[in-house]
Amino acid sequence: MSAADWYAHKSLGEGVFWIQERFFDAANRCNIWLIRGSHQDVIIDTGLGLRSLPEYIEMNRLLGDDPQRKNPLLAIATHAHFDHTGGLHQFENVAIHSSEAEAMANGDNYEMVTLLTDKQITESPSPGWKAKDYKVKAVQPTHILQEGDVINLGDRQLSVLHMPGHSRGSICLLDREKKLLFSGDVMYDGPVIDFLPYSHVSDYISTCERLVGLCESEQVDQVLPGHYAAFGAKQLTHLANTYVASAQSCAGKFSTFAKGSLSNMMLRLYYPR
Repeated sequence: MSAADWYAHKSLGEGVFWIQERFFDAANRCNIWLIRGSHQDVIIDTGLGLRSLPEYIEMNRLLGDDPQRKNPLLAIATHAHFDHTGGLHQFENVAIHSSEAEAMANGDNYEMVTLLTDKQITESPSPGWKAKDYKVKAVQPTHILQEGDVINLGDRQLSVLHMPGHSRGSICLLDREKKLLFSGDVMYDGPVIDFLPYSHVSDYISTCERLVGLCESEQVDQVLPGHYAAFGAKQLTHLANTYVASAQSCAGKFSTFAKGSLSNMMLRLYYPR
């Protein structure tokens, strides 16, 4: 299967494109966001990497038609999990938060939570492909991100917000001028996952409280998440507050413990430490 068939995209206007992997049929099929700037372009998350994402971007001219306009392209991982980082090895310039840079450089598929089944791939990306053989390739990051860093695209800037909880290196990227938040898996309109290796509930609670603060201070109008559909500040506040209430309940604590035990057992079978 070619890259042209594997991906699909849609323009959201103002230099922002949404890209998805058409034949990855699972809740963890991530949203890939491409943002064009006047001096630098960025791609936020890269999917599984089963087909060439740079090739797809090039053939669809998502970075423009002018061959003289060749901005640097930076691939940013919102966190290390496999559904977001599988395609990082296809890019020359790669950025990830410092907490997960070592895992990325070592190809640590335990921390990347690489669990993929044949059933989730509805069309084989290549002859003889099997999910059991899939691993995220090790990548040496060229850019190590920290809280407060600003990624300058020229005509727009993305502020790095370290938002741990889902993973220890999870980040959001905030376009303060446009009040646009790229939230990765920190928050999306679906079940919050706080039971994976290096998830931390108390950190997640603090992160959710920070998200509510961003909304209350009117710094966010729209959220472009790592999964599912975009939503607004009101829904972000609701989702964050709902998680905090659930996480602090006895039922929530028991659920997180049980799911965490199961996920860690499965991952240790695949990737012994």
